[in-house]
Amino acid sequence: MNYEILFRDLATRRLRVALTGAKGGFGRSLLAQCRAIPAIELAALCDLDVPGVQALLVELGFPAASFCVCTTAEEVRSAQAAKRTALIADHALLAALQLDAVVEATGAPEASMQISREAIARGVHVLIASKETEAVAGPWLCDLARRAGVVYSTPDGDQPSNLIGLVTWARVLGLEIVAAGKSSEYDYVFSPANGALYYTDRTVQVPGLSALWPLGENIPARLRARREMLKALPQSATPDYCEMNVVANSTGLEPACDDLSYPLCRISELADVFIPEADGGILRRTGVVDVFNCLRRDDEASFGGGVFVVVRCNDPVTWQTLREKGHVVSRNGKYACIYQPYHLMGVETPISLFSAVLHKHPTGGAAQAVHAVMVARTERAFRAGETLSMGGHHHVIAGARAQLLPAKAARAGVAPFYVAANKRLRCDVPADTVIILEMIEAEGSELANAWIESLKIDQPAPAGRA
Repeated sequence: MNYEILFRDLATRRLRVALTGAKGGFGRSLLAQCRAIPAIELAALCDLDVPGVQALLVELGFPAASFCVCTTAEEVRSAQAAKRTALIADHALLAALQLDAVVEATGAPEASMQISREAIARGVHVLIASKETEAVAGPWLCDLARRAGVVYSTPDGDQPSNLIGLVTWARVLGLEIVAAGKSSEYDYVFSPANGALYYTDRTVQVPGLSALWPLGENIPARLRARREMLKALPQSATPDYCEMNVVANSTGLEPACDDLSYPLCRISELADVFIPEADGGILRRTGVVDVFNCLRRDDEASFGGGVFVVVRCNDPVTWQTLREKGHVVSRNGKYACIYQPYHLMGVETPISLFSAVLHKHPTGGAAQAVHAVMVARTERAFRAGETLSMGGHHHVIAGARAQLLPAKAARAGVAPFYVAANKRLRCDVPADTVIILEMIEAEGSELANAWIESLKIDQPAPAGRA
């Protein structure tokens, strides 16, 4: 695809864009890229830490005269008239601006719901980077946007959107999706020279891992042995469940299993791992979403937080030719892995902005119905009156773990993980129990209301929709 032809209108257009959650990592990467794109007019940056946003803009090299702090609607309108970026803490001030699109990246579900709903009501396109909101309320917000005639979409640069793009690309080409997934956030990096494995800032000695490096004939057994050897390290992350929830709702693919599989495997092994058990893999069913932990040597390239699909090979000769060219094809020749070994956060997001504003098409996902639900399952007994407190970068609810259940569970009154988070319990809850709506105090939660409305939308995601 020739993007310069596709978006040739950028030569004469200015896109008026607001970014919420501007100080976060996603926001920073988008702002850094916007500096190089004259067609993007940053009308407003919204964040509770306005001084932090000011410091970020200075660090990125934005001229001091190009932005100003605003606290009233009149100040916001004056800033836009003067072609200056309004820095605001109150997202309600966005209503005073003339906007083409809002990039929503607060990661705060209740605020994100309000920002998205209000933008759609004003006829403004919404790119939702807050996956916490999209996982719960995506079908309802998508339906709201459809009726308003605006685009509501996940943005390129985030793993859910990138994976949805890869899945739909494969479907349009007539490829059968056996599995679709992503790598978890951090690699497991092994140094054969000293027998050490590095995971973020942690190091463990695992000299025996060399013996487990080949996948072997019994793949599930080899994966279990790797897991056991590295059991001292985390092997799952809450945000992964949320992202796979977003992908499931936009593609109709089901979770591979409630806890997701998280095999420790290398890129070259993906086409042998994410295939049916009958063919030596780990899948009990096909057409699923899943996550793997990227295992690599310290001299090998990272998966870069990328995404993959495993497809069924429809012609042995074609795929043998592709194997000879270095593509990842299973040992039995029946499956192949196609992958994108990166996600570039906001660096890629302008493409989604251009597509929404210039062509009124989403580049990523827009959930059509509830196909999965991320829930919280208790790991200890809770007492009535306790709060399901969530905290940290990885959104952990103390005393509970995330799971991703198929759509049928959604009809049983379960509370999505981010609806349950930080809510008080109405009753005692035993260990090993999925939190349901009746157990929590969710009155006044716009996110909970949107979830209930999403359950009323019963239409399958069309194959090939991006």
